[in-house]
Amino acid sequence: MSISRRGLLQSGAFVAAVPMLNAAGLTTVGLAQAQAAPEWKHALSLFGDIKYPADFKRFDYVNPDAPKGGVARQISIGTFDNFNLAVAGVKGTIAPAVGLIYETLMARSQDEATTQYGLLAESVSHPDDHSWVIYRLRKDAKWNDGKPVTPEDVLFSMESLKKYSPMYSSYYKHVVKAEKVGSHDIKFTFDAPGNRELPTIVGELTVLPKHWWEGKDSEGRKRDIGATTLEKPLGSGPYAIKDFVAGRSVTLERVKNYWGEKTPTRIGQNNFDEMRFEFFRDTTVSLEAFKADQADWIIESSAKSWATAYDFPAVTEKRVVLEEFPINDSGRMQGFAFNIRRELFADKRVRRAFNYAFDFEEMNKQLFYGQYKRINSYFEGTELASSGVPVQREFEILKEVYGEIPPEVIAKPYENPVGGDPDKVRENRRQSTRLLKEAGYEVRDQKLVDKNGKQVSVEFLIDSPPSERIVLFYKPSLERLGIEVTVRTVDTAQYQNRLRSFDYDIVTEVWGQSLSPGNEQRDFWGTESADVPGSRNTIGIKNPVIDKLIDKIIFAKDRETLVAATKALDRVLLWHYYVVPQFTYGFSRYARWDRFSHAPLPKYGRSGLPTLWWFDKDKADKIGRRS
Repeated sequence: MSISRRGLLQSGAFVAAVPMLNAAGLTTVGLAQAQAAPEWKHALSLFGDIKYPADFKRFDYVNPDAPKGGVARQISIGTFDNFNLAVAGVKGTIAPAVGLIYETLMARSQDEATTQYGLLAESVSHPDDHSWVIYRLRKDAKWNDGKPVTPEDVLFSMESLKKYSPMYSSYYKHVVKAEKVGSHDIKFTFDAPGNRELPTIVGELTVLPKHWWEGKDSEGRKRDIGATTLEKPLGSGPYAIKDFVAGRSVTLERVKNYWGEKTPTRIGQNNFDEMRFEFFRDTTVSLEAFKADQADWIIESSAKSWATAYDFPAVTEKRVVLEEFPINDSGRMQGFAFNIRRELFADKRVRRAFNYAFDFEEMNKQLFYGQYKRINSYFEGTELASSGVPVQREFEILKEVYGEIPPEVIAKPYENPVGGDPDKVRENRRQSTRLLKEAGYEVRDQKLVDKNGKQVSVEFLIDSPPSERIVLFYKPSLERLGIEVTVRTVDTAQYQNRLRSFDYDIVTEVWGQSLSPGNEQRDFWGTESADVPGSRNTIGIKNPVIDKLIDKIIFAKDRETLVAATKALDRVLLWHYYVVPQFTYGFSRYARWDRFSHAPLPKYGRSGLPTLWWFDKDKADKIGRRS
């Protein structure tokens, strides 16, 4: 949909205003400018073309005739005690199933890198300088109680998520005003022009039902959007919570008469009648449950298990399928993250010494069957990862901050230490000892001590047994340097509480990266987020250069500048040794009972499970009934 000049002239408000404009002495040019308005669009893309036209019927990668029915049983690791998205990550542990009961303003296309199409919103409009955006809601968008989705719901959602969630508060901090400007229109005004990502990330807003949250529960108590709850929430999505056992399971059922069934961004998707989530505290137990046919698929994160644990009869008989799906939609940094709020880790020489002590090559051989590769970038797996020395646009960006960055950033390519044989390990240990000595530490009686003679001690905080074996492999190398090392394994709730209060020395952290990074980088590494409880700035970075480079990314006017600025940021992060980079694998590993089918999968969709798949009765009959 677009606003034409004819449409404007037919507007009573505009016609009434014309005499006043003429009386004010506006020229023809001025009148033309008054008539001008941004074009209404059916989709948004950060850079490049939009694949699907305004009248598209469905995405190419779905089967519009996919049968509806069947049950999909899936595994979740951990537990839950909360169905309220607004306080997720701050209070309680959210059940992942909750995300499927709500809709967003826009929906991402999985065969394009950065394009979104209308979902709750039918169209979107913004000026060339991206200083504001207006979303127009579909008139037929409804909550699952039959009431319409309104601009008031959108405003309530933005306000609540920013108020109660540190993540959303940071993500939407540049939205300085949200207002209803039409019966179905909501305008979001930003704090400055030029941030081209802001209209898009507003389109990702999860919309919550204002009338439900401001109402009363079945016992007559007023609901509180700022508190945890296990009351089944009202949604607008294709699924609703059918039943649950607190901390153990959640069952979703497909909504009959779901309003969006024929929407182009939903056709051919969400095909199961039921989706069941079973929660396990231990990955070993979850794997045994899968083998016993208590779940339909499992995502395998352990290289050892992938190599050794899938030799049971159902695999040999081809009733269970093992498949790897390429990860094309994102990058990542995974590493041992230092809390540089601690005095010990405020010195980057200490952080670098810890990297020299990490023998990835031997760990890869002993624990991972050689499947992994070492991470060398905060944007590993994407074109945004830096390599070699900076050239062209990237070099120009780094020259602007040359006096404020380590000279190595421009002069040398970043490389992790390489181990794997005794000679290399000994040399790396010598480098660690040298760096620690330069930082003011020395070895006395085989103990690394500070200037006061106190032994250096560190605690690794973890929340899962698989992480424990990685830390335990690393531990002896640090102890050989004279460092006292403890490993503390806690449950998920305690782990999250300690993260929020910055009560840790070292944790294993994963930062997922999109193909078009932007405002989330402020939450990851920005100065303002360093002291915000619950932010993703786990490390505690406060670096003016990094803030400047993040702004370069956010305000990039073209893809070339975005890529160059991201590579520059990557180099500066790497050369400050904020983490000991761990390892990665470019595929998602899935094992599944062969009861499902799918259309050709999109490039950026990974497995597409469960959204793009459907229950295949013929396949299910061949492999037998579920246990």
